Amino acid sequence: MSNDSSANQQPPIISVNGNGVTVNGSDPSDLFDPWCDPNRPRIVQFQDISAAAFKIKSGIMMTPCTRSHLSSLTGTQIFFKKDFLQYTGSFKERGARYTLLMLPEANQKQGVCTASAGNHALALSYHGQELGIPVTVVMPIVAPIMKVQSCRQFGANIIIHGRDIGESREFAMRLGKEKNLTYINGYDHPHIIAGQGTMGLEIVEQVKNIDAVVVPVGGGGLIAGVALAVKSLYPHIQVIGVESERCASFSCALKVGQPIYTKAESTLADGLAVPRVGINSLATAAPLVDKCVVVKEEYIAMAILRLVEIEKAVVEGAGACGLAAILAGLLPELKGKRVVIPLCGGNIDTTVLGRCLERGLAVDGRLVKFSVTVSDRPGGIAELCRLMANLGVSIKDILHERAWLKSDIFSVEVRVMCETRDLEHAVELERVLKEHYNNVHFGKMADALGGSGLTVDEVMDSRSPLL
Repeated sequence: MSNDSSANQQPPIISVNGNGVTVNGSDPSDLFDPWCDPNRPRIVQFQDISAAAFKIKSGIMMTPCTRSHLSSLTGTQIFFKKDFLQYTGSFKERGARYTLLMLPEANQKQGVCTASAGNHALALSYHGQELGIPVTVVMPIVAPIMKVQSCRQFGANIIIHGRDIGESREFAMRLGKEKNLTYINGYDHPHIIAGQGTMGLEIVEQVKNIDAVVVPVGGGGLIAGVALAVKSLYPHIQVIGVESERCASFSCALKVGQPIYTKAESTLADGLAVPRVGINSLATAAPLVDKCVVVKEEYIAMAILRLVEIEKAVVEGAGACGLAAILAGLLPELKGKRVVIPLCGGNIDTTVLGRCLERGLAVDGRLVKFSVTVSDRPGGIAELCRLMANLGVSIKDILHERAWLKSDIFSVEVRVMCETRDLEHAVELERVLKEHYNNVHFGKMADALGGSGLTVDEVMDSRSPLL
């Protein structure tokens, strides 16, 4: 490049991380990934998945795909593909291992880099260590500490940089250019898609007479691979995608026919919050996916709760989205059908799991909050507690308020959080309280989710098969 053209460039971006790595980047070509060219999308073929299945079989667990206890409750014969049982806790191992194995020897020696805040980082770090390939992972500052530490334990070089995954990706691609590392896109690299597709081969081998497969969708790599594998062997099987309402980027891409930026908001399914789906993933999946639905946050929380309680499985929000669509009544056409749902990840922070369980209980009508105005004379609150005890309701928290009450000075407002058996029990509690007190207000079932929530009547009218 001549001195004249250099003079016209923007000032270089200089980033320094804690490991002492400095990257100068100003050339837009630094951010071009030849494997994910928007002008030349690569459509993965079935033979790519077959090759991937053969190459990774010695390093990837063939996870069980068993009939769910939820089948009788939902009216749908559900089979869970339990890929959260992989060594690093997600399906991402399939694509990561295959991509590493397909690198030329020179690239394997030089090493790879990627940007990820979660499961892709864990999978690439672990299999890089297994195969003796150096791995560098750029993680945003919001990445969970648990996942950062796990990647370090797998021997990866971890760089914390960027406010979000977009900034981390730019840094990783520039770092790859400078250090001659192969950049691996976690959901759109053709070998990643082929590797994820091996799950589809296992599903059709493990479960006979499948009617539909319901797949969580983020960047699109998993649904592209699974749809290709399943449809190539059994074209009649429906492939249905499920996204969180907080980032429905795949649905938007299907509508306009190309990847389009979609704002990602905070969601329980953080692993699916990809603002722009992959170009190769969309090109491969679009002709094969029969339908894509968008699920509300409250049903993701309920799905996590159901899996813990009934299946004894700890699954992250992204992995629980397929079940959430069933619980929300979004797929009534699957009643009585044989349906496979991948539980594709189990890496959920302990603190987040606790919050999800509480929010699931709230949506389920088993964690209820209400306020009631009672007499402030001796025995007023005792009478309220007696009523609740007679109904078998357990009080979790209680607070009484005098100063801001606008009624007579001999009354007190009592705010109660309590546990009930189920939604019908909560409705019975509301009925009894309103028979005994004039001023009773019940909270919405999903207040804890920070959304508009559902009142008791709205939940009772829901299409959900469990409500």
